Amino acid sequence: MKNETVPLLEDETAYLDSLYNNRAAIKNFQEYIDRWTVKSSGICRSLKDQCERDVPYGDDLMETMDVYLPDGSPEAMLMFIHGGYWRSLDKSQHAFVARPFLDRGIAVSVVNYSLCPSVTMKQLALQVMSAGAYLYRNSSDFSFPKRKLYVAGHSAGGHLAAMALSCVWPEFLPALPRKIFQAGFSISGLYDLRVLTKIPSVNVDLRMGEDDAIALSPALFPAPEAARLHIAVGGQELGGFKDQHRIIAQNWSESIGADIPCPADNHFSILETFADPHSTLFQAALNMIEEG
Repeated sequence: MKNETVPLLEDETAYLDSLYNNRAAIKNFQEYIDRWTVKSSGICRSLKDQCERDVPYGDDLMETMDVYLPDGSPEAMLMFIHGGYWRSLDKSQHAFVARPFLDRGIAVSVVNYSLCPSVTMKQLALQVMSAGAYLYRNSSDFSFPKRKLYVAGHSAGGHLAAMALSCVWPEFLPALPRKIFQAGFSISGLYDLRVLTKIPSVNVDLRMGEDDAIALSPALFPAPEAARLHIAVGGQELGGFKDQHRIIAQNWSESIGADIPCPADNHFSILETFADPHSTLFQAALNMIEEG
């Protein structure tokens, strides 16, 4: 099979773009990102004695994570993967996600990874797998129980969280067990990437052909047998993201845990809801960890 896609008509391309272009649909999207950046900066300052910044998990300059530790020994570790269509944003803008989990005794590692087009999607995904392997193998360095490692992500990070759950870890690193994450949470994730190969505004940076998209689509993989994926999508999101949510819910039906409705949220506000300790979405994430 050749690694190529069939060109679409201009109207078809524009329609698909309208289903997946959140920044075009949400005119004040930058206000969300600016708010995340300011809030995260403040949290980093207030938690400077509880944060290990730029912990390397690989050799690349982008292969680092910020690890936030609660008072006392952590009950668990949540690895959080930021979004940005695999081509933008940074861990420094997402520290705000850690605060409510720390207050419940849960450590949080916010992961960076190289961005497309400087790396391929496969390389990027392998970097995130390296981050998970690093945390599992070095759990004693952060004083959390090895069997209490979880993963969560937003948007592109939700895709990578699902990839991490479906990873056959001994094939990635022979010394690892078949499962290192007990469960995962994907917020507004992407799971079948084949449609993105037909959207030039996205794929210009991702550079995926059909074969690449198939190899990187967790919805096309067998559902994980021993770990549940919890999912959420905003009621105000674009149709493409609602389609992606439906696809993973159907294809991984036996492995889906909580499916949390967020009727008032768009693609950006839902992440703030996830970090709101009073929200149903945060409580679902907390339940995942406490019950896992």
